[in-house]
Amino acid sequence: MATEPPSGDPVQDAPQVRPARHAAAGLTAVAHTLRVAQQQMGVRRTARTLLKVNQKDGFDCPGCAWPEGDERHTAEFCENGAKAVAEEATLRRVTPDFFAAHPLPDLATRSGYWLGQQGRLTHPMYLPEGADRYEAVTWERAFEIIAGELTALASPDEALFYTSGRTSNEAAFLLQLFAREFGTNNLPDCSNMCHESSGSALTETIGVGKGSVSLEDLHQADLIIVAGQNPGTNHPRMLSALEKAKTSGAKIISVNPLPEAGLERFKNPQTARGLLRGTALTDLFLQIRIGGDQALFRLLNKLILETDGAVDTAFVTAHTHGYDAFAETARAADWDETLTATGLDREAVEQALAMILASERTIVCWAMGLTQHKHSVATIREVVNFLLLRGNIGRPGAGVCPVRGHSNVQGDRTMGIFERPSAAFLDALDKEFGITSPRHHGYDVVRSIQALRDGDAKVFFAMGGNFVAATPDTAVTEAAMRRARLTVHVSTKLNRSHAVTGTRALILPTLGRTDKDLQDGRKQFVTVEDSMGQVHSSRGNLTPAGPHLLSEPAIVARLARSVLGPRSTTPWEDFEKDYATIRDRISRVVPGFEDFNTRIAHPGGFSLPHAPRDERRFPTATGKANFTAAPVEHPHLPEGRLLLQTLRSHDQYNTTVYGLDDRYRGIKGGRRIVMVNPDDARRLGLADGSCTDLVSEWKDGVERRAPGFRVVHYPTARGCAAAYYPETNVLVPLDATADTSNTPASKSVVVRFERAETPTP
Repeated sequence: MATEPPSGDPVQDAPQVRPARHAAAGLTAVAHTLRVAQQQMGVRRTARTLLKVNQKDGFDCPGCAWPEGDERHTAEFCENGAKAVAEEATLRRVTPDFFAAHPLPDLATRSGYWLGQQGRLTHPMYLPEGADRYEAVTWERAFEIIAGELTALASPDEALFYTSGRTSNEAAFLLQLFAREFGTNNLPDCSNMCHESSGSALTETIGVGKGSVSLEDLHQADLIIVAGQNPGTNHPRMLSALEKAKTSGAKIISVNPLPEAGLERFKNPQTARGLLRGTALTDLFLQIRIGGDQALFRLLNKLILETDGAVDTAFVTAHTHGYDAFAETARAADWDETLTATGLDREAVEQALAMILASERTIVCWAMGLTQHKHSVATIREVVNFLLLRGNIGRPGAGVCPVRGHSNVQGDRTMGIFERPSAAFLDALDKEFGITSPRHHGYDVVRSIQALRDGDAKVFFAMGGNFVAATPDTAVTEAAMRRARLTVHVSTKLNRSHAVTGTRALILPTLGRTDKDLQDGRKQFVTVEDSMGQVHSSRGNLTPAGPHLLSEPAIVARLARSVLGPRSTTPWEDFEKDYATIRDRISRVVPGFEDFNTRIAHPGGFSLPHAPRDERRFPTATGKANFTAAPVEHPHLPEGRLLLQTLRSHDQYNTTVYGLDDRYRGIKGGRRIVMVNPDDARRLGLADGSCTDLVSEWKDGVERRAPGFRVVHYPTARGCAAAYYPETNVLVPLDATADTSNTPASKSVVVRFERAETPTP
């Protein structure tokens, strides 16, 4: 039987610090996975559930979006994936009695870890105006409340419909359809906070805002550059692909401000050799200064241009545009400026260049370390320049590989969850449903918060996620949310967003990926799109957490019927009863999904078309892949300051905290720590174990403070520091965003340190 949830909120500011590890996974990970799973699910349920994760006849992991190959291991999951499954399939329950015992002021003092550990939500809950606690409510009453608020708005644009990356394709398609039939493009999503910079850069340069590689491409590559990414914690199943690439002879360069255990050595728990010895993955570690990636790739491009025969002239001539302007700018790259921006030495850059020139098939993978800076879009454009120079797009074993985090964040965007949809998508939607979609752009995440803050938005509806904890400028965001007339969260578990409410609030409990979904007496399945454009089905097999849960498609369909009423001719009731009817409509609206229901029946699903990869065809404004030229940017540090990046611990996925340990980095039992290079710490008088406040410095002159952090001497890049989010989100202003993509600049925060006498929990 599963254990009870923690009765008290554990202290998070007094961690034990041990030496960092230099290998990921292995027996320790297996033991930890089984212990956590059994605590949440019990022994029998653990076996029944984990053996279905990421299987062709099972359910898609609610964690990351890493793809599966055609042949799958019996245990096709990683440690953090198992934790995500365990928290969803837990035997713990949050009933109306829980809310009676825990008024809102109490919930507001609890940590995200404690809230998440309480278990699955079982009933729709309503917080009336002026009340201090949630109370149970019927689904009919819940939809009446939402419909009343939405229909009373002066404009549909006063409503916001947020989507988390775990939402299925079917639910996402219905939500965007409802929002547009209601009259708004206000469809912010978690992409706005992570890979929006990737989508912006790739759409401009290659014409498709997604990665161009498959899993097989990784296995065939000669060189894989992993930049600004920690797969050991954030995408552990990627380590298996890197191991296979190494076995086939690939070289790996990791570019990161911190050494990461998973990129050093992978102890594959699926093989005897992996458990005993593991595989060394990284051939060259470039410990780059935060925000120096654009400068590094610009210099590498200069050096490629200066090397006889290094440029794939035939590819450049036939398939690209803007080469001359790019080449002129790249040739002006300066060694001294680059070494200052990157913190690297000349020998390391030259070693990387030799590996690049020896490779005929190169892939660049990246994640948040590249996407969350002011100059992120320019950085990713420079990565594309780097690959185009040697013809490494549209070639097997080569290409761009932005590694998406949440399980269906890419699929949600494909389904139309976007505040700036293309005219072609809206035309197809309108033709299929006989509606008139709004054409003006809606609000992304940052602009949604600004709209709530300024009184321009009054209803906030979230399909999953933990919006308050995921977004920047915590105090501003929470104050903005409290200005709403109504906040609604479709959720499986409690999180911080349920404690930061509008005048009225609803929590709507939904089925998870692990749950069996019966509609009109027939078992349903949903679909997702992984990080490499493969679409596959997901079928839960567990009895739901209670009889009062609805699926996400059912919630959207009933909401639409309540709000739109008889004026809508969309068959919402049919969509709720049979998800195949949704997929039929998707097949006629979304390119690449033709004959959706037939193709999804194939075990393992199907691959979406990708013109640059499949045909070396680039659907850009020029009809070719575009080289770009932009000034090199990198953060500049005033004296006595460090550059802070926010990151996840190993016991965390996005804002969900599974535990208080960061095993690979040697942190146990706490989260309020800041990792500082020992040389920087000595220079700044920051003793190991001392307590400090982090104060960020921005041009707006507003002081933002994260108090009570323990200093941990750690081998970060010189001039750089690192601390966990969401605890450090308070340090990032709402207006500090990437150019073009408007993604929060959470990876390059200038901070000073002020002594604190005692830690703050």
